[in-house]
Amino acid sequence: MAPKSFTPENVEAQKARYAKAGQGQVHAFYESLSDAEKQSLFLQLEGFDPEEINQITDRALNPPKADDQPATVEPLPEAATASILDSKPEDIQAWYEHGLKLISENKVAVVLMAGGQGTRLGSKAPKGCFDIQLPSHKSLFQIQGERILKAQELAQNKFSPKEKVVVPWYVMTSGPTRGNTEKFFNGESLGDILPNETEQDRSKRGSYFGMNKEDVMIFEQGVLPCISNEGKIMLEGKGKVAVAPDGNGGLYKALYQAQIKSKFGSDVTTVLQDMKKRGIEHIHAYCVDNCLVKVADPLFIGFSAAKGVSLATKVVRKRNATESVGLILSKNGKPDVVEYSEIDAATAEAQDPKQPGVLKFRAANIVNHYYSFKYLDGMDKWMGKLPHHIARKKIPCVDTATGEDVKPSKPNGIKLEQFVFDNFNMLDLSDFACLEVRREDEFSPLKNGTDAKDDNMITSKQDIMAQGKKWAEAAGATVSNGTSEGLEVSPLTSYGGEGLESYKGQTISKAAI
Repeated sequence: MAPKSFTPENVEAQKARYAKAGQGQVHAFYESLSDAEKQSLFLQLEGFDPEEINQITDRALNPPKADDQPATVEPLPEAATASILDSKPEDIQAWYEHGLKLISENKVAVVLMAGGQGTRLGSKAPKGCFDIQLPSHKSLFQIQGERILKAQELAQNKFSPKEKVVVPWYVMTSGPTRGNTEKFFNGESLGDILPNETEQDRSKRGSYFGMNKEDVMIFEQGVLPCISNEGKIMLEGKGKVAVAPDGNGGLYKALYQAQIKSKFGSDVTTVLQDMKKRGIEHIHAYCVDNCLVKVADPLFIGFSAAKGVSLATKVVRKRNATESVGLILSKNGKPDVVEYSEIDAATAEAQDPKQPGVLKFRAANIVNHYYSFKYLDGMDKWMGKLPHHIARKKIPCVDTATGEDVKPSKPNGIKLEQFVFDNFNMLDLSDFACLEVRREDEFSPLKNGTDAKDDNMITSKQDIMAQGKKWAEAAGATVSNGTSEGLEVSPLTSYGGEGLESYKGQTISKAAI
């Protein structure tokens, strides 16, 4: 629905609506604003329903009381799971080829969740722009874009369809990251935001990393107002509401509502409408910070499609009983994600009766999902049921009583967010599947600065270089490049270790191939 025009009548109606909801403080400084500031605030407030914000806040702060009965948790049933670690080679190959065939038929799309900034990494740029200091200096965005290009090439070569194989890439950003993400994809400099990137680096990444611009759609997830501890909508400035992205669970609303440019004639459309016009049936969704992610993974797509499920997820094996990760399991007969803190020590340490020495609950969530298009196209049936969660934060704001800037030293408000897995427990176990993959092959998140022990740029680089060396040696090559770090294998050279036969018997002296 188009926003109302900025007229005196509509301003008064808005003031009345917010006052009735007990949120009249948002207009506290309205009369002191310039005309441009008044219009900006009016349009921002038109994007929210104050009564709905009140309801969301109340439900988040006062969730329904949990049943007194303890939850029954069990591993997912065997029929819903498979593991790369112990599946039959012929099954793995069949899933891979099935997925590759679907890709060749242009039925597969990729959705990237890339709303995060690299603040904890010491960067002001979107996290996907980050250079983990590979020999090539490729960013996470470039690595992932090139994996899509390689998946397209593999499918084209395997099945030789008449049509060009295209895997459209839908990139979900947030308010703080959208502009710089678009510039980065377009091959532009981010200036002081990314000061260490050279002209040579920009030339290497080019425009859209070699992908067709019309097949890369950048859109923005929604935001929600920040709420004070007293339940009031907070102001960042006298003419601006303090807002925060609505969490990775905001993906669903964004797919359904966010506007994108389409190559199909109309000026704008939604992500789901664009997918429908393209004939998409299968979607791979993942987070930007995993440098090892297999984007548009044929094996995962094929496994999920063969299962005929609405939603599937990849997991890695939990390192040990005390690793602080969410677990994917069956809770009260439904698929769900349970946080480490919700499980007692005995449950966390329990061993699989069929595999001594292996944890019973070991399916660690890595936010890597498959969706059928049919399921997402019907999300209006369940999207409104997704809960909101609260995160207590120190939120800079303006005191609406005094007009003074507040820089809090302790949490003074909450941010409201949804999680992408909040819909899992709305599915039947028969409509959900889980594929276990090797951590060293597919999961190395970039979350921390180098002062942290794990999940930083050092470990990300190490994992890519170790993987490349393993692939080269498996192909019969010797890696001797004067470094103990390993070998960077470009996604354009190999998607998952294939295509390196020409290196058999050779000594690779380069740091990257």
